[in-house]
Amino acid sequence: MEKATDKRKGNGASPTSTVGRGKAFVLATEPEEASWTDGRVSLQYGDSMHFYAGWDRPTAIVSDGAYGILGFEGDTSDHLGMPDWYESHVREWSRWATPQTTLWFWNSEIGWAAVHPLLEKCGWRYVNANVWNKGKAHIAGNVNTAKIRRFPVVTELCVQYVFEARIGGSSLKEWLLKEWKRTGLPRRCANEACGVKDAAVRKYLDQGHLWYYPPVDMFVRLVEYANAHGRPEGRPYFSLDGVRAMRGEEWDAMRSKFRCPVGHTNVWDRNPLHGAERVRMPQLSGKAAHLNQKPLDLLRMIIEASTDPGDVVWEPFGGLFSASLAARQTGRRAFAGEIDPTYFQVGVRRLAGEELFVP
Repeated sequence: MEKATDKRKGNGASPTSTVGRGKAFVLATEPEEASWTDGRVSLQYGDSMHFYAGWDRPTAIVSDGAYGILGFEGDTSDHLGMPDWYESHVREWSRWATPQTTLWFWNSEIGWAAVHPLLEKCGWRYVNANVWNKGKAHIAGNVNTAKIRRFPVVTELCVQYVFEARIGGSSLKEWLLKEWKRTGLPRRCANEACGVKDAAVRKYLDQGHLWYYPPVDMFVRLVEYANAHGRPEGRPYFSLDGVRAMRGEEWDAMRSKFRCPVGHTNVWDRNPLHGAERVRMPQLSGKAAHLNQKPLDLLRMIIEASTDPGDVVWEPFGGLFSASLAARQTGRRAFAGEIDPTYFQVGVRRLAGEELFVP
């Protein structure tokens, strides 16, 4: 039998994996076309590593790849091989991300823990771990609690990261203080600039964990004051190009987008996916087409929270392209890739609104 390789990495390396679990069904056909688009969603057949450079820059990336459970051909057999599995993808995400980009990293607890150091090393900053609680119905009849020697797992994680903005190699908080020092003005003048008693120095110029991102109006005040009162020979201050000072809208673009939906926390109580949304092809199998299909309501929630209509969502490991479908439903654009021919064909039919079974 041919040795299993991680085709998603595109380098022929042998990962810590064996043959993945058998799918519910395998289509005998290959995709007739290697790409599909409706003008808002663009789906491509193959390794996403070959496609990133041709996609528009993302405002959100929804990653649902290897879990270390042999969920598909090429998945790792445990969490130890996951950093190698993800590394080339993470580096490409960092290459094409902007300071407004949010990464939603779906995985198990141990899988996320294994990949977290890689994400941090590549410039992704941890924000929050969100827990999808599927409830006890997820284990009913499927787990022998007398034998497993642990509490049954009914959760998945969706971890929020943002891509750290840097100016001239400095983080934003480092750059703000560096620019203020260049003016020659005492730090206390930052309070006068912002019209506050001590918040500007205590928050905006702090270099520790209490640093606070200045709102646009406060940033503009700092910039105007610095360029009016700072040393003339050093002007412009707070400039990206050395020609003019940064504008408020440019500062706003140095931060990821996020609006917390009312009434939601980081624990998402949501039963496992059932019913009409679960993709099946009953003519070929009574089982679900994909073991790890995500609910559209959760995907819509994270996409709407971190992007605006018209923004771009990436789905590097498309599967049945649920994130792309959620992006389209919320008025966003999506780019996705899928390396498995069966998943790609079923996913395209799903997005195209076609009958899933074609004799």
